Amino acid sequence: MRAMRIHEPGARLRLDDVPAPEPGPGQVRIRVAACGVNFADTLMTQGKYQLRPEPPFAPGGEVCGVVEALGPGVERPALGARVAAACGWGGFAEAVLAPAAACVEVPDAIPSDEAAAFLVAYGTSHMALDWKAGLRAGETLLVLGAAGGVGLTAVEVGKLMGARVIACASGPEKLALARSRGADHLIDSSAEDIREATLALGGADVVYDPVGGEQFRAAMRACRPDGRLLPIGFASGEVPQIPANILLVKNLTVIGFWWGAYPKLRPERVARSARQLIAWRLEGRLRPHVSDRLPLEQANEALDLLRTRRAMGKVVLIP
Repeated sequence: MRAMRIHEPGARLRLDDVPAPEPGPGQVRIRVAACGVNFADTLMTQGKYQLRPEPPFAPGGEVCGVVEALGPGVERPALGARVAAACGWGGFAEAVLAPAAACVEVPDAIPSDEAAAFLVAYGTSHMALDWKAGLRAGETLLVLGAAGGVGLTAVEVGKLMGARVIACASGPEKLALARSRGADHLIDSSAEDIREATLALGGADVVYDPVGGEQFRAAMRACRPDGRLLPIGFASGEVPQIPANILLVKNLTVIGFWWGAYPKLRPERVARSARQLIAWRLEGRLRPHVSDRLPLEQANEALDLLRTRRAMGKVVLIP
């Protein structure tokens, strides 16, 4: 099979011809129809992510495809089933191994590129907002990076949960995309003071932050008392240091959330979330936005779209 692999941290990926992997106990092999590209993949190729596989390896942690081989002890999903799966890495390839428990069957009504862009981004937003932050109807949700792969899904999921959504992104094109997904208020991070603009709207009960850096600090100071902050990622390149005195005075809670831990730690919760999200998608209540579809051999270009923050919505590779 073909795979786009990293051979040394920080180098460009190379197209390799390698044997298809054989599934072990509890695993399945999936013939990849599409692979979602995430900011985590850019970090993994640099050796800066929580998961650090030994090179050479293919990045790519979420795929959609057809199950073509079962490991020992696996009964479901069945051979030939069309599934979306969290695989950790390996998805930038024509076939990949995934835990059987992390596979979710995908209805034919959902195209493969959408399904490959669905599990991690929507799963992150749904589980973070619902399970971790306990977002309630009528509360105000501030979403930073609101036109990015996960930020845009937080806008949609927050609206479905009944929140008033403030979307923060850079420039009119990105803000228009956030508005199209239900944002009630818009803040241009390239031209406005995030703290002042949020406070002018009454402050935030929950902050969803895939950006980090100065934007996190501004949002923290725009929280209402008893606010909850979700650091989802650090696309700015800066991990913010959190002053405990502000947490104390405003009774704030910072809730770390890494979706990638839960396919192993709580696979039943991931599956439950995925079923809810797929139901919403089939009802037309979610509209995944895939901005770029690239062939497998253009994986480096796909990663560059995320590194430079030019992507809006999701980037997907098609083997």
